Amino acid sequence: MYKYILFDLDGTLTDSKEGVCKSVQHALAKMNRPVPPIDELDCFIGPPLSYSFVKYSGLTPEEAEEAISIYRERYSTVGKYENRPYDGIPELLAALKADGRILSVASSKPEPYVRDILKHFDIEKYFDVVSGADFAGLKGEKEDVMAEALKQMGIVTDEDKKDVVMIGDRHYDINGAHFFKLDSIGTDYGYAPEGELKEAGATYVVATVEELRKLLMEA
Repeated sequence: MYKYILFDLDGTLTDSKEGVCKSVQHALAKMNRPVPPIDELDCFIGPPLSYSFVKYSGLTPEEAEEAISIYRERYSTVGKYENRPYDGIPELLAALKADGRILSVASSKPEPYVRDILKHFDIEKYFDVVSGADFAGLKGEKEDVMAEALKQMGIVTDEDKKDVVMIGDRHYDINGAHFFKLDSIGTDYGYAPEGELKEAGATYVVATVEELRKLLMEA
């Protein structure tokens, strides 16, 4: 049984596609750059925006910073609420807490946005620790936010880590788990391309929230 459970946010706890992708479109339009259809922007869900605007939109690092500022104009007021918890997630979190698990969110999204989203959907109450990125980009990599979550949960030794699992929908989450020598669960209902989670070496891969519940409650 995993006592300590770290969750990614987008693609794991919530379906955030509309808000993220529409805010990306907003930024690209304002910068007079090509604006792909929303269904071609799933790649922006999960990784740090500074990486995604460079890799997927061909911006320079300096242009990417401008794009992030424009993105946040929309996301901070509208986009973060164009979102919903996946069916069964609130019930899963309640069951885990009732079973005595210690729950954390470890997200590359800025921490104030993470907290706003959790509060909006009334699921913040289930989490003992919330760790997100900062607006300056100094704590934006997955390993950074996971390190902070583990620190706050008091996970220090390799023996402690045997009781910890990281849950996420992209290879960044699985790579972060490898970095800290943790087990991992890939959520295939999220935004990873087919085969990405298995290729990244996830300990387990689940296709639905119900499969995730069965794994966590029986593990």
